[in-house]
Amino acid sequence: MHTDKIMRLLVLFVGISGCFSVLFGAWVAHGGQSLPIALQERLSTALQYQFIHTLALLLTIVLFKLNRNFVLALSAISYTLGIVLFSGSLYIQTFFDIAIIGKLAPFGGLSFALAWLLLGFAGSKMFQHKLGK
Repeated sequence: MHTDKIMRLLVLFVGISGCFSVLFGAWVAHGGQSLPIALQERLSTALQYQFIHTLALLLTIVLFKLNRNFVLALSAISYTLGIVLFSGSLYIQTFFDIAIIGKLAPFGGLSFALAWLLLGFAGSKMFQHKLGK
């Protein structure tokens, strides 16, 4: 699939993920108060990571638009995988009581870490190139 199509899908994902983060966060803060504290904390962690990494994904997509760097595309894909695997697995584990799905969360965490490293690497190359060094 062409990178423009992938980036278009990722921008759509950013919109949906950001919307979900806000609406679901409001539900957890108000309607979710009847859940056990451990489940509230798990959901809060999933939401926090989802929201932060949705913003990081948006930044990465904008940087890709400015400098079509394949490493930035990989970073954006890694952020997306991280959101789905980390936050998604915590949501599924919480609401459907499927404990085994929680084993995907560490892979989501690794995807987040890889995304940040790729972003740093691509960013350092962007500025190195711009400064002529």
